[in-house]
Amino acid sequence: MARVYVRNVREGETMRPISFLFIALTLPGFAGQEGSSVIVTDPVQASTTPGSLDYVCPMDPDIRSDKPGACPRCGMKLVLGIPDQVEYPLELITRPATVRPGASVQLTFRVSNPKDGSRVKKFEVVHERLFHMFIASRDLTYFIHEHPEPKPDGSFVFDEIFPKPGMYRILADFYPIGGTPQLVAKTVFVAGGPGAPVALDDARLAPELDCQHGQNTEVELTMDPSQPIAGMKTLMFFHFKQTEGMKKWLGAWAHMLAASDDLMDTIHEHPFIADGGPRMQFNLIFPRARTYRVWVQFEREGVVNTVAFNVPVSELK
Repeated sequence: MARVYVRNVREGETMRPISFLFIALTLPGFAGQEGSSVIVTDPVQASTTPGSLDYVCPMDPDIRSDKPGACPRCGMKLVLGIPDQVEYPLELITRPATVRPGASVQLTFRVSNPKDGSRVKKFEVVHERLFHMFIASRDLTYFIHEHPEPKPDGSFVFDEIFPKPGMYRILADFYPIGGTPQLVAKTVFVAGGPGAPVALDDARLAPELDCQHGQNTEVELTMDPSQPIAGMKTLMFFHFKQTEGMKKWLGAWAHMLAASDDLMDTIHEHPFIADGGPRMQFNLIFPRARTYRVWVQFEREGVVNTVAFNVPVSELK
């Protein structure tokens, strides 16, 4: 799994830990430290079992090492021990207060210290940015991944034009210095005509697992099991028909956002196995039996591609 905390987030929540199968490996010369060993292990075990492998990745706590260095998966600096997850309150302000389709609106994000309520002004760089923002419309036809501009007072600002009326989920991904990685969901309602109600119906997603066309490549998806089951690990293999010119984008070979058709569950992940070749693997645990819209973004020949699949998830029978 690309993150030990499956980034499954609902409004007002951050991450929740989830355990999975043990995987162990040794990487000689890890992060430039000859003779270091790295273990990918169960996060619950890692947080409670003492041992020599004390350095962990704050973004991927299943990555542990006996020496300081950088995480081979995400590049973050390893820290001593696994910090307890602390939620940082996030405030979202829209200007103007009433958001209308087709009109520019300024989104301002402010993070507070949970200990004293003071404004957080310093953040770790995660995947080459201080703040990642995802926006998805209620019907899941509109999706963006952007990076609000940091301001001297610690806030982040982004100008957005919402294309149509309705509800939008905004996902903020950031890491306060001295804290823990955060993934926080917020909601914006875009007004329609005078007196018109905002549509709140769930998205109607038909399964869409065929080959998808990006900006300059085609991508196929296979899964193991072929029918994902809620609460169990699904291996997702993305097969790229054209790979020349593939390179990392924002510090990773790809970025994934998965959202349930009722927008209650949102999952932000990065590849478990990738090398710029024709196949890329994500390990995902879908929390509920719903249909999920899965967006994958990657860069090829200087162009950021976005492809999307609709993945139905069943209950265990």
